[in-house]
Amino acid sequence: MLAPDLVRAAAYRKTVERIRETDRESAAAELDRLATDVRRSIIQTIGRAGMGHIGGDLSVTDILVSCFYGALSVDPERPHWSGRDRFVLSKGHCAAALYSTLAQCGFFAPAELETFMAPLSALNGHPNRLKVPGVETNTGALGHGLPVATGCALAAQLDGLSWRTFVVLGDGELQEGSNWEAAMAASHHGLSSLTAIVDRNRLQQGARTEETNALGALGDKWRSFGWEVREIDGHDHQALLRAMNGSLTGRPVVVIADTIKGKGVSFMEDRVEWHHKVPSPDQVESALAELAR
Repeated sequence: MLAPDLVRAAAYRKTVERIRETDRESAAAELDRLATDVRRSIIQTIGRAGMGHIGGDLSVTDILVSCFYGALSVDPERPHWSGRDRFVLSKGHCAAALYSTLAQCGFFAPAELETFMAPLSALNGHPNRLKVPGVETNTGALGHGLPVATGCALAAQLDGLSWRTFVVLGDGELQEGSNWEAAMAASHHGLSSLTAIVDRNRLQQGARTEETNALGALGDKWRSFGWEVREIDGHDHQALLRAMNGSLTGRPVVVIADTIKGKGVSFMEDRVEWHHKVPSPDQVESALAELAR
């Protein structure tokens, strides 16, 4: 298990306190700066490794940063603290985005990102809970994260505990039937502490989601399963912060976050080939230049 970066962990706690105590506009501006740093880290990490899923990493970045800095109650120095909120990245192929966020928060040193995808590295292509602090469950086989998160939320309910569970799903991943079994169970049990966030970038490996197996009116589908639905711009940090508030109805919450695959890099945005294409050294430099601040 990787060790925490104590300096970064202390800075993370201060940043979280500042973001959560300031006005929403100022908080969103700071989250935007943090997300830019994470995107730069993703570009460098995948460029160096020569492997990864860069398009989805960039689309989910704002969601991850808003979760960790604006919503979750976690402590990088105590990743197994029993009172922590649980976070599951169901779209586990976007591990580089999660690792870059965790490193920025101090769960481990950013230098570890240089080992991404290397033989025997803790930072595998899919997150491993036995190796990486901040990872609740191994993910990558799509359709498993929501069932696990539902189990976490049910456990909290049975024990009368107040911690919350967040799970981030890909939209193409919703073509897996296990998600809808979990959605039905979560509604049946009234798991109001469960929040699912769909990274709705409308692209999956090889094609658009609607060409592959249409999801259609996604909000209506979740409503029919008994969920409280919030549909937002997934790159608007103010909207993300509002959407991550607790349930207003006593039902589980789903946030359908409209995003752009490859967000922040013009030549990657909304292009299906960047699902797992790797940038050349020149493209890395161009992307970093676009993300300069």
